[in-house]
Amino acid sequence: MAFIDEAKFFVKGGDGGNGCVSFRREKFVPKGGPDGGDGGDGGNVIIEASKRLSSLIDFRYRSHFKAERGGHGQGKKKHGRNGADHIVKVPVGSFIKDAASGEVVADLVEDGQKVVVAQGGKGGRGNTHFASSTNRAPRIAGKGKPGEEHWLRIELKILADVGLVGLPNAGKSTLLSKLSAAQPKIASYPFTTLEPHLGVMQFEHHPPYIIADIPGLIAGAHEGAGLGHKFLKHIERTRILLHILDASKPTDDVIADQQTIELELSRFNEKLLQRRKIIVLNKVDLLKDEKQFENLRAIFGAKNISVLAISALTGSGIDALRQYLVETLEEGFDG
Repeated sequence: MAFIDEAKFFVKGGDGGNGCVSFRREKFVPKGGPDGGDGGDGGNVIIEASKRLSSLIDFRYRSHFKAERGGHGQGKKKHGRNGADHIVKVPVGSFIKDAASGEVVADLVEDGQKVVVAQGGKGGRGNTHFASSTNRAPRIAGKGKPGEEHWLRIELKILADVGLVGLPNAGKSTLLSKLSAAQPKIASYPFTTLEPHLGVMQFEHHPPYIIADIPGLIAGAHEGAGLGHKFLKHIERTRILLHILDASKPTDDVIADQQTIELELSRFNEKLLQRRKIIVLNKVDLLKDEKQFENLRAIFGAKNISVLAISALTGSGIDALRQYLVETLEEGFDG
């Protein structure tokens, strides 16, 4: 099933019901007064975050959501029934904006969080409200107000504890499969990951942690090159960023890869530079000279950046990385 992380949709609150023009018809009361009831209010369109959903796939098949209109008022001062609300469920992490103005409507980050995105119209008043000393038999009633309507845009920004970032073929997908039970597609060509993959890291006596494998970066990603900022937005809500580097490359190339990652992240959102990061030197099983790893650790360590060495392919260093991640997350560091 495709991963859908953006959509445009239309919402409309229910129209209010019309008020009623009615007069009492009672035996022995030849000139009964007005008794028209009010119309019911239209229902609201409500968006609710649900942890049971993981993508916006439902919006591919439906893009219009309307609440029920209010019932019309009736005689004997009977109030029209209020229209039912229409609830649209979306994944936790959904970010909603007005399609025309760009104004932020909601940022849903908790399960069960709700927001009204289209108010229903108020019901019209019955003719009882229009009676006066000079008009005791009004033949007018209020019409129901139309419900709010507009187009909205929704984006899904993944909520994860750990985000894996790196250039294509750095080994992120393989690492995700080793840290969790996820089974992402793995191959040796650019942009293997065409959509974010999620995994759950289980650790005894600790809560489960969500890991997101973000598609590979390239130079110019912040401007939309390659997969571009389509997936960079998912990094914004991760607590820790793992910078995955291919340590089997020459030292200068590894340093250049890290600089590319830093540059693209900073140009997309400068706040990402303040996010807790850990450099993971992958593919150390391919190193012919152990001094290269020591040189890299010294270079990055001089910048007060945590550096760990692993081989996602053989599993070397994975347990140590998992332990370090849990300890770091337990510190409560939120970036």
